[in-house]
Amino acid sequence: MKNEQQSGPQTRDAEDVVIPIVEEEVVAGTEAVPTGGVRVDKHVDKRIRKIEMPLVHEEVEVKRIPVERVVAEAPPIRKEGDVTIIPVLEEEVIVTKRLLLKEEIHIIRRRTQDRFVKEVELERERAEVHRLDARGRVVDPPQERVAEPVVVPRRTTASPAPARRRSILGGRPTEKIIKPRD
Repeated sequence: MKNEQQSGPQTRDAEDVVIPIVEEEVVAGTEAVPTGGVRVDKHVDKRIRKIEMPLVHEEVEVKRIPVERVVAEAPPIRKEGDVTIIPVLEEEVIVTKRLLLKEEIHIIRRRTQDRFVKEVELERERAEVHRLDARGRVVDPPQERVAEPVVVPRRTTASPAPARRRSILGGRPTEKIIKPRD
């Protein structure tokens, strides 16, 4: 009797019947299948643009102002606005020795600004997007997209030649080179 209970539906009482319930589950998955693609062609267009920028340079004017005044001690170098005044002294032998302010050197600085115009070549990139089928063939006409222009200034070698600095007391030019400011 034990064998009959295990092989057939199980019963607890004469009225209770146990029926097993079965549930199916679905497992879904995907597989990559090539259906098309995209090809991007990049082109560079060149155009000429004029740029204009200020160039600043300074000039120095040297004036010798005769003073011929006797002073007790050497006056200091002084500035009055853009003018630098350098006293030039000479000792004079008389019955007594006294200090004579012979002259003053006035150095006047002037700043000028010129306009500089030069043509430069600018480049702009544009992209063509092509849709491709599964075999890699173009399936639609190209769609052209132009990127926002980005201006990147290039340094040029067409700057004016640097000026040589001269001594304020005359003589040969010094080795220091004065370059215009960027």
